[in-house]
Amino acid sequence: MTRSTIARPAVLAVITALTATALAVPAQAEGRHRVSGGPLPALTPRAETPVLHDDDAGGNADADDPAIWRDDAAPGRSLVVATAKEGGLRVYDLDARLVQSIAAPPAAGEEDAPGRFNNVDLVHGLRLSSGQSDLAVTSDRGHDRLRFHRIDRDRVGGPLTDITAPAAPAVFSQDQAEINDQRTAYGLATWTDPATSKAYALVSRRERTSVALLELLPAPDGKVTYRKIRTLDLPDSFRLPNGTSWSPCAEPGELPQVEGMVVDPANSTLYAGQEDVGIWRLRADLTGTPKLIDRVREYGVPGVYDEDTEECTPGADPGYGGTKLTADVEGLTLLTESDGDGYLLASSQGDHTFAAYDRELEDGNEYEGGFRVTAASGTLDGSEECDGAAVLHAPLGSKYPNGLLVVQDGHDVPGDGDRPATNFKFVDLGKVTDVLDE
Repeated sequence: MTRSTIARPAVLAVITALTATALAVPAQAEGRHRVSGGPLPALTPRAETPVLHDDDAGGNADADDPAIWRDDAAPGRSLVVATAKEGGLRVYDLDARLVQSIAAPPAAGEEDAPGRFNNVDLVHGLRLSSGQSDLAVTSDRGHDRLRFHRIDRDRVGGPLTDITAPAAPAVFSQDQAEINDQRTAYGLATWTDPATSKAYALVSRRERTSVALLELLPAPDGKVTYRKIRTLDLPDSFRLPNGTSWSPCAEPGELPQVEGMVVDPANSTLYAGQEDVGIWRLRADLTGTPKLIDRVREYGVPGVYDEDTEECTPGADPGYGGTKLTADVEGLTLLTESDGDGYLLASSQGDHTFAAYDRELEDGNEYEGGFRVTAASGTLDGSEECDGAAVLHAPLGSKYPNGLLVVQDGHDVPGDGDRPATNFKFVDLGKVTDVLDE
């Protein structure tokens, strides 16, 4: 196992060059359309999943991150697999109805952290000792491990079966005490190297800037395990054009973490959202120098953490931030098109919008527009403070012939009193491509 870390001076030089050559535009709370300059288009969902409640009565279930699995034999029977944190996994059909609920693993001991499923992605056709299978891969933040579920649409009892090897190691922690500190496996993206056909997971670390590359491996009895190839640390401090150094304000000891990640399979490029900083582009094998392709509006704004309120008080904005993303940068997903074009979609959680960037590297991932997901009716609301998102540009039967976008909603309404309420919204992808391709 090897570890590679970016040299701080080299990274700061890259960041300085980027910020020095891009003049910031004043932040627009509502977001602006790239072409018209007007408000971003509003799209409405077609369906929503049952509400989840992050309290004892609701099993501490909190919607976070989705993935879309296509049934090639019967696309209309495709599935959405989604994380619910301590509530485990949920599987939905294309009507957004619950198909299966899987509990997170229990705590290792009475005083230890319980299982907590954070992010999920898919691997197709992984070779196991029992044959090839499609898998849902999940980061279990509570245990600092990856979990694997084989997908079999027609299996009695539900389409997902846990095939995690019992000896699968912790991703970042050395012992249970470190696991209980919960600086553990957080964000997740999968990648299959076209040169070797080997499958990998890229996993970020909570409250740290680390991203680890893990090779997925078959284990006995049809199980799956993994081994760490290397780890890369993104910067936690940035040199601004005025010569000062800036770090995002956070609780003492916390560094600016990465969560949303996605790999473009056409060029093995990883996009990683550092929540309070912006979107990085780097090689999926974690070699080479990362490039910051866009910054949040709050980039460079000083802040002071108040221990009484547990919030940061911002100072004067020096004007070095971006104009399309409001912290946090959250769900990243890739909309691929048949001609090789497409978009990187990013959840701009702070202003409840989604930003789209050109997928082509030659165009420098140019910003192409954005949109909101707003209420379709009094009972079918939109998406606010979106965490995770997933898109699939392929026919999914009669309900979604143009494909599907699934987004998390951090505040489902109408709510149930003061209970935390979250779920997932299903959006016809044709609506998304219509506004982005116009």
